[in-house]
Amino acid sequence: MDALLTALADPARWRLVCLLAERPRAVGVLAQLTGARQPQTTKHLQTLERAGVVTSQRTGQRRVYALLSRPLLDLAEALNGLAAGAARVSGPDTVFERHGISVEIERLAADSAGWADGRTFRFHRSLAGGPDLVWRHMTEPDLVAQWWAPEGLRVSDLVLEAQPGGRLLLEYRDAEDTDGTEQVLGRAEGAVDDVRPGERLAYRLSPLLPGGDGIAFTSHVEVDLRPHGDGTELDVLYRITDSTVDSADFIAGIEIGYGQTLDKLAANLHTN
Repeated sequence: MDALLTALADPARWRLVCLLAERPRAVGVLAQLTGARQPQTTKHLQTLERAGVVTSQRTGQRRVYALLSRPLLDLAEALNGLAAGAARVSGPDTVFERHGISVEIERLAADSAGWADGRTFRFHRSLAGGPDLVWRHMTEPDLVAQWWAPEGLRVSDLVLEAQPGGRLLLEYRDAEDTDGTEQVLGRAEGAVDDVRPGERLAYRLSPLLPGGDGIAFTSHVEVDLRPHGDGTELDVLYRITDSTVDSADFIAGIEIGYGQTLDKLAANLHTN
């Protein structure tokens, strides 16, 4: 496939492929149609033949080239697969594009310290399992580490002391950075404010700016659980204080990012 792509990348060779797609043609005819010298045309055709996309045979004094369809069909199939994957993740309404728009809006709004103070976000999820099970997944570090990071990221360090005044630390990296050699993509520190096992967890968490140069903002998060049938209704109130001008990119990702973490929590509970 690499040799084929390299061969087709040259405009002159691509023109030859297009001509051969119409019908087999001799080297001399192809040179005339492309306005190129015959030795140069021969060289391009030989490259295409080595790549497996054309074949040739000598007829008298003429060498005639023909296009092979199978390599192009295989390439088309591979490209269609890539296009289908891209359509799933980069369409006009996707997370990537929505986040980009949100970043632009927040950057325009971040004109002074405190610009986002008081802003709130609300989240709701209907979860499988009773409140006791959900509580475990929200307070036991090994279980929390499985879901408390947006898509494409993984928790690389976590401290969660589920008691009033308990320490809270969250760090995450790229999900594919399994050996921890790449840079930390996010780190936040805070404390637990309120704990009512199986009912309520409240905490403060402040994402740090790149390089650890101060905080971006402080989030005040209240998580309430209530039983509903065999499952649990989860409600989250997420409130911002201490917002800095440099917090725009962080705040732009709250709705999508925190929502993704809750979706992962829901998925984990569903499989248990």
